[in-house]
Amino acid sequence: MGILTRLQSWGTWLTTDPVGFIVYILYFSVAVLLTLMLHEIAHGYVAYRCGDPTAKMMGRLTLDPRKHLDPLGTISLVLLGFGWAKPVPVNPRNFRGNYRRDDFLVSIAGIATNLTLFIVSLLLATLINPLLWKPEVITGNGGATAFLSSSGVGYAILLSGSGGDFTQYMLHPWLMHVQRFLLLFSTMNVTIAVFNLLPIPPLDGFHVLNDLILKGKLTMNHQFFQIAQVVLLLLVFSGALTTVLSTVVGAVNGGVLHLFLLLEGAA
Repeated sequence: MGILTRLQSWGTWLTTDPVGFIVYILYFSVAVLLTLMLHEIAHGYVAYRCGDPTAKMMGRLTLDPRKHLDPLGTISLVLLGFGWAKPVPVNPRNFRGNYRRDDFLVSIAGIATNLTLFIVSLLLATLINPLLWKPEVITGNGGATAFLSSSGVGYAILLSGSGGDFTQYMLHPWLMHVQRFLLLFSTMNVTIAVFNLLPIPPLDGFHVLNDLILKGKLTMNHQFFQIAQVVLLLLVFSGALTTVLSTVVGAVNGGVLHLFLLLEGAA
């Protein structure tokens, strides 16, 4: 979803259902904060276990959002659907073991955390689905996979500002709030995981590429690092990455969703 489309959707939702929109923003804010903070805490914790106490000493192993949020990264996540937090400070000279191995472990920790949270939250969302919606509603809208996909009716009702009272189609309406958060949280986490896999400094994918495939052959001086950051910002805010990331995220989300529903006998 582009910036203008997202803002228009939210604007329509706000004018037609202001209370529902405010409640959604609360869900959205919590999902964003947890996704970004847990990603960075994972980096800092693994660095600490590898012998580097820098993040711990600087108070980055905390759920205090003030320690983690980057203004541009947060704006990007809200408007474009993908973003970043302040990178956790890491001093590789403190690593106790093999440098390349520890650098890889620290780099992959955030992505692994987001993918784990994505899998768990999406699984719970699929398990809740038959408890929330009436069977005829799910089957009448293409089945569970189509219903819960990002282009499906269920997803639209919960997350895309459809507005209106849909409780008549639900078995236990209070579960709507649980499923809404789980779908938001799963989407946020898979998006952040895929975005950070890009092999562009300072994203985690660059370290993964350099440590795992190139065996540490790439080195960066401060000037190269700054240029890479500018290039990344241009790619992000020009919209050049949006289509590619949306396609990959949609494919991953759709594939895992269908797999879960197949295993549950609900696809």
